[in-house]
Amino acid sequence: MDKLERLQQALGYTFNDRSLLELALTHRSAGRSNNERLEFLGDSIVNHVIAEALFAKFPEAREGSLSRMRASLVRGETLAGIGRELNLGDYLVLGSGERKSGGHRRGSILADTVEAIAGAILLDADVQVCRACLLTWFHGRLDDITLEDDGKDAKTRLQEYLQGRGQGLPDYELLSVSGEDHQQQFRVACVIESAGLRIEGEGSSRRKAEQSAADAALERLARV
Repeated sequence: MDKLERLQQALGYTFNDRSLLELALTHRSAGRSNNERLEFLGDSIVNHVIAEALFAKFPEAREGSLSRMRASLVRGETLAGIGRELNLGDYLVLGSGERKSGGHRRGSILADTVEAIAGAILLDADVQVCRACLLTWFHGRLDDITLEDDGKDAKTRLQEYLQGRGQGLPDYELLSVSGEDHQQQFRVACVIESAGLRIEGEGSSRRKAEQSAADAALERLARV
């Protein structure tokens, strides 16, 4: 079994045209045809499928609540989490600079790749097949979400989590900035002294890197 066959097993879908999957895994840093157009298409179908699923699950919910829940489910941190569960970092095609800087672990790249694969499945099959795959990938998260989920960002949720347990607020330390001016990558550490945690995150801006680190910290705290 080759690598892409293993990935297709994880995705729950076998491509008729494997070149679409290969394109979905190719980051722009590779310097050739890349997944940006597929990402554009995938973003639309992900939003549609999740909105439809929430509409069916919460028949009494108002538009504002549905919008907040959808934002919570389709934000970058959530998509990156799905990308990690699918081990997408093992399959990414990156430029040498991106590989050396840890691009296969970068949340923003993983999130974009999830959307690109969704777009590739949509083109390779149809809406119904793509919907089935997405609902499988999001299954646990759709089961867990409630009307109380308000779409707050990861830093806010982490702060509220810690305050609710009488713990001190986290500190965010900028560790490094790499890349050209127009394509910089920031690495930040989220330090929670009361929990003895130091979790790193990366993003295309300091804010995104802090959000990534906060989201990873929340995941770690949930397992403690």
